Amino acid sequence: MTLATKQSKNATKPRRKSKRERRVKVIIYIMIFAMVLSALTTGLAIFANF
Repeated sequence: MTLATKQSKNATKPRRKSKRERRVKVIIYIMIFAMVLSALTTGLAIFANF
């Protein structure tokens, strides 16, 4: 499938994201941010012990 056919399919069906989908996406981003932050702080704590 070429890029042109994908673009035409997307153009024929404009679909707005619901509030629920947007909320789920925000929650996922917050969870990823929290995981990265906890990994960094854990690494710093281990590094500080040496």
